[in-house]
Amino acid sequence: MPDLHFDRPPGVLPAYLRAAARGRTGAPGRPLPGRRAVLPEVSADPARLARYAEVCGTRPDGFLPPAYPHLLAFPAALALMTAADFPLPLLGLVHTANSLTLHRPIGAGERLALEVRTDRLRPHPRGTAFDVAAVARTAGGGEEVWASRSTYLHRHGDGRAAPGAPGAPGGSPGPAVPGPAALPDGSGPWQVPAATGRRYAAVSGDRNPIHLHPWAARPFGFRRAVAHGMWTKARVLAALGPGLPGSAEVVVAFRTPLLLPGTVRLAVGGCGGRREFALTSADGTRTHLAGSVTPR
Repeated sequence: MPDLHFDRPPGVLPAYLRAAARGRTGAPGRPLPGRRAVLPEVSADPARLARYAEVCGTRPDGFLPPAYPHLLAFPAALALMTAADFPLPLLGLVHTANSLTLHRPIGAGERLALEVRTDRLRPHPRGTAFDVAAVARTAGGGEEVWASRSTYLHRHGDGRAAPGAPGAPGGSPGPAVPGPAALPDGSGPWQVPAATGRRYAAVSGDRNPIHLHPWAARPFGFRRAVAHGMWTKARVLAALGPGLPGSAEVVVAFRTPLLLPGTVRLAVGGCGGRREFALTSADGTRTHLAGSVTPR
């Protein structure tokens, strides 16, 4: 299967038009196409990076926030997931887990080469899951500086969220993460406004309908719009502050949906160099995100 090669990031709007034309139909029994999407040179736009910092609560310091390369890889991932032979529909996919490895701090203006692929299509108790894997290397040099793996769920059957997926209790597909029970109370509560999904969609390009408006989220089983998983991850990393190591693995599972507007609290713990965290409802009865940061 030939790879997709792009001189510049592919358009996000054409990908969503393809997704809208396809609707919610899929063929989960078909294999994933064995191709990569390749971008030989891309860099962060300063204005977009500033908007990301504002939306996610980060402070510009001359380096990319650890989750920011996910945005650079997202158009290539969309191109793969909206290809005619991709077996699952884009609309309504639920992001259930993400792991990223930062090998070293990445300069805000650094030129990167990106490779993105989809793999590990597999049955799930409430549908079908698959991964999107991305790698960022120095443009022309080949040094790997960042890598990521995201797990997505296509819900079918009775339409209920899978265990461990947003909207369901228990379980955790994708990377294993610590639960919040042993974590001491952290910071908060934070008020998360109703417009958070739309603001993050505008800067990230991720315009999955479940994040935008209640009326767009309801057909997918959510009574209100849901915050992006990668926004919650970026917001937590921003809250952990400048103490984050320059080389680290950050693993999260998205447990239950953060309905917008919402109120959350961050709990933080850990020992040695490892930090564990959980983002919960204000009363602690629901865990939206749980994860860890491990120095490398």
